[in-house]
Amino acid sequence: MTESKDQNHHIAIFKGKTIRKTIFNKEWYFSVIDVVAALTDSPAPRQYWGKVKQREFLDQQLSPIWVQLKSK
Repeated sequence: MTESKDQNHHIAIFKGKTIRKTIFNKEWYFSVIDVVAALTDSPAPRQYWGKVKQREFLDQQLSPIWVQLKSK
């Protein structure tokens, strides 16, 4: 995995895919959409993640409060 830096925003390369990440209070936060794209090779990772959230929310596995944050 390689990285490039821009203050607190970083880009990691995993299996040739770009994964956006940021550090906040000494904890790393990764773009779920980017991780889904890298792990599933889905042509529509945002839709894939939406279906996972919907299925898991119905099974009460995920919190009902999910907010999409802006990432560079």
